[in-house]
Amino acid sequence: MTFSYLIVTRNRPNDLEITLGKLQELVRSNFDEVLVFIDGCSKTEYLKNRFPWVKWTISKVQLGASPARNKLYSLAQNDILIGLDDDAHPLEVDFKSKVISRFRESEKIAIIAFQEITGVFKDDFDALSKKRKGADYYTNEFVGCGFAIRKEVYDSIAGFPKWMDIYGEETAVALQVLDRGFDVLYSYDIAVNHRKDALARRKTGANYFRFEKQLINTIALYIIYYPKPIKKILKVIWHNGRKYAIQDATYLKCYFRAVFKAIGRVPMYIKNRKPVKGSTVIRRNNLQGIQY
Repeated sequence: MTFSYLIVTRNRPNDLEITLGKLQELVRSNFDEVLVFIDGCSKTEYLKNRFPWVKWTISKVQLGASPARNKLYSLAQNDILIGLDDDAHPLEVDFKSKVISRFRESEKIAIIAFQEITGVFKDDFDALSKKRKGADYYTNEFVGCGFAIRKEVYDSIAGFPKWMDIYGEETAVALQVLDRGFDVLYSYDIAVNHRKDALARRKTGANYFRFEKQLINTIALYIIYYPKPIKKILKVIWHNGRKYAIQDATYLKCYFRAVFKAIGRVPMYIKNRKPVKGSTVIRRNNLQGIQY
């Protein structure tokens, strides 16, 4: 099995440089490849000269994470697609053999969700000391900072949505994969270090941004993929209003802005509507969710 490592990046050249340095140590086979999509970020382009072995794709305008992934993943050539954030890297030296071993357990396993170890550590050994132990399990979701997907399965679905910008695209891919009758496996044994400082991001207002995007895209996902979406839409609007909107004025503004944006985009969502089977929704609901 050969590997394609795929990264979409925007405005984080320092993080990307660290990640590519880590991958350079991991990718020793001439058959593996690393592909990076620079999404409307000219200040990152200098890294092309520093890492000439990377296959670079550059968009001068920002597309958004999901459309950029859609373009990038169509360029991959190898059997296994490894999705990484620009600030995340695999931790184990036997990472590749572990991924191959999991896929060989069953042809029905289409996606392997890696354990996410969040934080900035002094080295990979320190990060691995935070690794949780447990039995692998089938799930209904995966985290975009670190996962593997069979190329033949990815090529058989619509892939990352072009109508979405960021936050929710993994759910869309997981739904499509489940609808094809394949499985998503969560592996405790394969870990990535997501080098994000949660406190620093909270101070920049990233949580508000994420909340608004996720609410819009969750409504969109129900409209596009669920055979009977109305009940789910009303439930998610009510839940987010009760849990978040009443917390403070900023959440309240984000909440109403998200709801009105989603309403305005309903014609576009209906145009892209491709409902999965009712049995897929039932199966998804019965599967264990990701433990963050």
